[in-house]
Amino acid sequence: MGAWSLLLMTSLLLAGCSVLGKRESAEPPFTVLEKEGEIEIRQYGGMVLAETVVDGGYGQSSGQAFSRLAGYIFGKNRSKQKFSMTAPVLQEPASEKLSMTAPVLQQKQGNSWVMSFVMPEGSTLASLPEPLDPSVTFREVGAKKVAVISYSGLHSESNLRSYAEKLTVWLGKRGFRSLSAPRAASYDPPWTIPFLRRNEVQIDVE
Repeated sequence: MGAWSLLLMTSLLLAGCSVLGKRESAEPPFTVLEKEGEIEIRQYGGMVLAETVVDGGYGQSSGQAFSRLAGYIFGKNRSKQKFSMTAPVLQEPASEKLSMTAPVLQQKQGNSWVMSFVMPEGSTLASLPEPLDPSVTFREVGAKKVAVISYSGLHSESNLRSYAEKLTVWLGKRGFRSLSAPRAASYDPPWTIPFLRRNEVQIDVE
């Protein structure tokens, strides 16, 4: 299956057959602990991520990373098992895990990006079938507190930087300590009207 076919099929799943392309995909559950305008502090439970790392800029790496992960959930695995698409799709600078203790520190390595799909609720590392593509890996994420700023429009690298700066300033004023690099979270397929799109920048906090 070609990259464009995978992108189209995944977009259809994300769209939920909506003409406007608004997503109806399952999302990981969370509790809102604090809210101010477009900013929220959320508590998430544990989850499993399927992820892949691609060299290149934000936009250049997106298509290749998306195709790898979409291939996995469409059956490119040892069991030929297919999964329902979930939201959001996460993208962040590739990072080096420096410690197994909290906080987990992250720093950018060169010009690489990691994209992640959230596996369906209840998934475990043991239950997920092995990917046929060795560049697709899994990571188990424990319960965590996440600061989120929401916006509409394009999920570009410039928007990631701009809204990350706004969120970082707000966190500093409120006394929150950041534990991760900012990451982009996208909820809608590419053809969704820009002003209807739901995008987020997320930062893990202490």
